Amino acid sequence: MTMSTDVTFQSSAAESADESVLATVRAGLRAAPALRQGLLLTVVLALIGATGRVVIPVLVQQTIDSSSTALGSASTSGSLDVDRTIVLCAISAGWLVVAALCQRTAVLRLGRRSEAALLDLRVRLFSRIHRIGVEDHNDEKRGALVARVTSDVETLSQFFSWGALSFLLSGSLMTIVAIVMLAYNWLLALTVFVVGAPLVGVLRLVQVRLVAAYEKTRAANADLLATTSELVTGADTIRSYGAGSVFARRARAAADRKARDQVRASFMGSLLFPSGEVFGIFAIGAIILIGWQIGPSTGLTAGSLIGFIFLTYRFLEPIAELSEVIDQTQTAVAGLRRVLGVLAIPESPPPPVWPIALPEGPLEICFHEVGFTYRARLGEVSTGEPAVTGVNVCIPYGTSVAVVGATGSGKTTLGRLLVRFLDPTVGSISLGGVPLDQVANEDLRRRLIVVPQEPFLFEGSIADNVRFARQDASDDRIRSIVGELGLSSWLEGLEDELRTDVGPRGSRLSAGERQLVALIRAALIDPDILVLDEATSSVDPVTEIGLQQALEKLARGRTTVAIAHRLSTALRADRVLVMKDAHIVEDGSHVELMSRQGEYRSLYDAWQRSTDSVAHRNQSDDHKLETKQKGA
Repeated sequence: MTMSTDVTFQSSAAESADESVLATVRAGLRAAPALRQGLLLTVVLALIGATGRVVIPVLVQQTIDSSSTALGSASTSGSLDVDRTIVLCAISAGWLVVAALCQRTAVLRLGRRSEAALLDLRVRLFSRIHRIGVEDHNDEKRGALVARVTSDVETLSQFFSWGALSFLLSGSLMTIVAIVMLAYNWLLALTVFVVGAPLVGVLRLVQVRLVAAYEKTRAANADLLATTSELVTGADTIRSYGAGSVFARRARAAADRKARDQVRASFMGSLLFPSGEVFGIFAIGAIILIGWQIGPSTGLTAGSLIGFIFLTYRFLEPIAELSEVIDQTQTAVAGLRRVLGVLAIPESPPPPVWPIALPEGPLEICFHEVGFTYRARLGEVSTGEPAVTGVNVCIPYGTSVAVVGATGSGKTTLGRLLVRFLDPTVGSISLGGVPLDQVANEDLRRRLIVVPQEPFLFEGSIADNVRFARQDASDDRIRSIVGELGLSSWLEGLEDELRTDVGPRGSRLSAGERQLVALIRAALIDPDILVLDEATSSVDPVTEIGLQQALEKLARGRTTVAIAHRLSTALRADRVLVMKDAHIVEDGSHVELMSRQGEYRSLYDAWQRSTDSVAHRNQSDDHKLETKQKGA
């Protein structure tokens, strides 16, 4: 009973693996229209090119039979028909040229189509990764997403440069040879097919394990890339804590897993190549034995038998080569499956089907019974607890609002909902009376700009990092904005001003300077609504003063919503929204909320005590330093 169950399980696993591979290939063809276009013509040209490989066996058969009698009969030598042989050679030579040209054309077409398809896949991956939601980015390691665009697509490129070419040429050759073999002698042809049939079973048996092995290899490779990415981007933190050995062990463990999985997959793939040679020996032996026996009765000539042996080699050669590329095929299929997995992630938030243009002029922000619950991450069980619930707020145009609350209260999620990085689970948000989910992304980003707590700068100059927001902006226009924000002295203090190289991720600028570049970038767009994720929380007090002055000038005449981590922001706001346990529990000005003795008063008093404590420690340290200096 157990043995029967195991056999049934293996059989179903093989069938599901085959179906999975075929389904992946079909999905890949649908996702790569450039590869589909003209594919039939490419295959036809390859088939014509494959006929050139059967010309020599046919020529040998005709030459031998022109000077000998049937196989197994009393041999009587005949004279060679030289004229006929010369004509056959000339025809064969001409056809070989035609076949070679067709094959070359098929190879070129496959190469061009595959590169066009890979280019399209890369572009679509870039686009999809930038359109998937915040939650999808959280579910995937950044290194894994990078691997989709680089490693997995490169695997497909390597496959097309060899594996796909082998399948096209070898598959065409096997098809043409099989047709000619059947035309020569159907019994001998069936003998070759029957003897070679178990080879298909062997390939299928190993294929099930290869699919799983290469899926595991791809996953291990993604983990290794993610670990490597963390090592590079977190180099300063690792060095600060002397944690190099800790992360080195992690990297080594990831590399060991990748190596073990790759060796195991390669070992399984290496079992395929000798199997083709073994079955080839059995097939040739069976042909000679059966052909010699049936020759006299069926009129099989010596030339036909010899020609058939040549054809058998032609038929078996591709099997050995195909078995050699099957492991690469499985790697490519695994990579394609992971690429398609990213392309299958829906755009989030989804674009509106019939977008509505935002009205010109002032835009009022309204939250209507808004609630949001994060979905469960991969491998986790959702608690179902909402991050935001029951939010009913309207913000008139030109109001400065600070959203405050303890960590985990929901203020960051509320900001993400406003800028439509997320869509509400329940309720709706509107701008100027237009539902936010009906506004085209281009229109929204023109009217609403986010300045994050840690702005990202791309490698290049300050001008490059500002101008990408509006590519037609001139240097004079950027300098004018810098002056309007009161930052001219800062910019002029830089050696190359706008041409200053910011370095990778802005590493050559301080945290405050990176924030200044982000403010200039936002001012260039000239938005109606400015959303700030506490742009001054990670800078020193001196830099904060300059940043705050620039922010005040930037916010003038605009609606400003600040996700406040420092309550000093709330002091300057027209209105304060206090969040606790996903709810807005208080709403009013700083003075009003302080008089209520509620949640805001508790937060403010705690913040004030913390600020006073820090100031007292700084004064104490200054006093001790001054005393030491006097004593010296």
